[in-house]
Amino acid sequence: MSTFLSTHTRTHSAGQLRAGDAGKQVVLTGWVQSRRDHGGCVFIDLRDRDGLTQLVFDPEFDKAAHAVAGDLRHEWCIGVTGEVRSRGEKLNDKLATGAIEVWVKGIEVFSKSETPPFQIEDNVDTNEALRLKYRYLDLRRPALQKKLMTRSAITRVTREYLGKNGFLEMETPFMVKYTPGGARNFLVPSRLNPGQFYALAESPQIFKQLLMVAGYERYFQITRCFRDEDLRLDRQPEFTQIDIEMSFVNEQILQNMMEGLIATLWREVLGIELTLPLRRMTYAEAMDKYGVDKPDLRLDLTLCEVTAPCKESGFRVFESVIQAGGIVKCLRVPGPADRLPRSLLDSLQDFAKQFNVKGIAWARVLEGGAWQGIKGFNDDARARVNQIAGATPGDTLLFFAEKAKVANTVAGATRLHIGDKLGLIRKGEWQFMWLTDPPLFEIEDGEVAAAHHPFTSPRVEDEHLLESDPGKVLARAYDLVLNGVELGGGSIRIHRSELQDRAFKALGISEEERRAKFGFLLDAFKYGPPPHGGIAFGLDRMAMLMAGAESLRDVIAFPKTQKGSDLMTECPTPVAKKQLDELWIQLRPDVPQK
Repeated sequence: MSTFLSTHTRTHSAGQLRAGDAGKQVVLTGWVQSRRDHGGCVFIDLRDRDGLTQLVFDPEFDKAAHAVAGDLRHEWCIGVTGEVRSRGEKLNDKLATGAIEVWVKGIEVFSKSETPPFQIEDNVDTNEALRLKYRYLDLRRPALQKKLMTRSAITRVTREYLGKNGFLEMETPFMVKYTPGGARNFLVPSRLNPGQFYALAESPQIFKQLLMVAGYERYFQITRCFRDEDLRLDRQPEFTQIDIEMSFVNEQILQNMMEGLIATLWREVLGIELTLPLRRMTYAEAMDKYGVDKPDLRLDLTLCEVTAPCKESGFRVFESVIQAGGIVKCLRVPGPADRLPRSLLDSLQDFAKQFNVKGIAWARVLEGGAWQGIKGFNDDARARVNQIAGATPGDTLLFFAEKAKVANTVAGATRLHIGDKLGLIRKGEWQFMWLTDPPLFEIEDGEVAAAHHPFTSPRVEDEHLLESDPGKVLARAYDLVLNGVELGGGSIRIHRSELQDRAFKALGISEEERRAKFGFLLDAFKYGPPPHGGIAFGLDRMAMLMAGAESLRDVIAFPKTQKGSDLMTECPTPVAKKQLDELWIQLRPDVPQK
């Protein structure tokens, strides 16, 4: 053990001391953030995860400590003893500890450091790949430390809240049965069962439902999940969920409990009081007004559908789209007219191309309701469009004419794009909403698929449509959306065998496929399953929003790149042929070897 640590115990963190501590004898530990030699005294900023404290090494106060200070360099790890003194009028108002400094009378260098490959400071202009390679250094930056401390606070408060409300924290397996379909799984070969594989769980869904059958009533787990899919800023191959399930509930009971959790998190972690209950919006309303099922309500711009007046408007482009089964959506951007300059309108054409859309039509509303831009609209159709959109002189109307799914997608994206360009998105707000009553199925080219998962219950009033018109069946499902980001989603589950059988038939899942994929769950449901429902929150996304991070990688201690690699540990890597032989795996000859 260090001589220093055998005789001294740290008394304060580097961000803790204040003016009232002047005169105290203290022991501090941490890293050298910066060093300044003024030709007599040496000044060191000492850093730990809590902040910075200025140290003063004065040869007249302690000659031996001053001699050591002359050798100190960035990122050396040290411990000091000293006296807290007031800085008087020389206080540094940029630091929480700026009213004091510690005059050092004893020091030990725990370890030295090579020159770091980049500065350990916030807003460092360094290639991200380099920072990920030296992630242990990147994690010393105060901004990242604060984000990860916020994440830690979220999990702590979550456990406290759910524990007080009767939830049991339970674990479910990571290595599970592989079932084709859905998200792509990572596979794990079984050495003891040649030629057979586990899958890494993409979610604990089936197991938490089994816990409800087992009578545990309220379950939660902060768990890792795995999906082998293409990555982006808000997606990682391994991610963390706050996974929750409750028995003997309906949507309102579950949502009320979750609102309590969210309100507690915002109060305890951020010091913000939320107003409950949170807003609720149906899927149909969200798609109609915003074009997406996770609208950002910090932006007041809304969409409207103008298919009816455009059907016989005389504008052939719109009429042909409608005749082919498409729709026309409209986005009104309030005036004055110069708020949306021609240069921005022209740039929207390139913006639309990423959605495989030829372009976006536009019209400026003039006095008397006339338009500048689109030509060929008859007066009656133009007046009806103006009325539906609530247009007044000076407004600009943007039109999206495509199949419904594409029109909504490009209109919703353009709404956010315009809002960002014009600075209309209100920063600093927390706009929550529950999205309710989404479709139970996704139907494309006659193929029926579960929009959520095959155990999601249909609305009671829609059960009679399962066989006759599945496209009209709405689900007892819900998403919690915050500022345009889906924080979590869940549903009330099917617990009646006959209803589950009808749902499987609507999905075209045969008896053989049911047994192969879900046999053990279906067997369990023969033994008195309770009504139950649940939700899973994305902890990474929640932490990203609450910490004000721009990427999931900022709230994950050791993240992967967009190619799924770890630059620090240099994985994934090849393995020896002997290991592959033990797993009964043979690589194809054309597999590239590193």
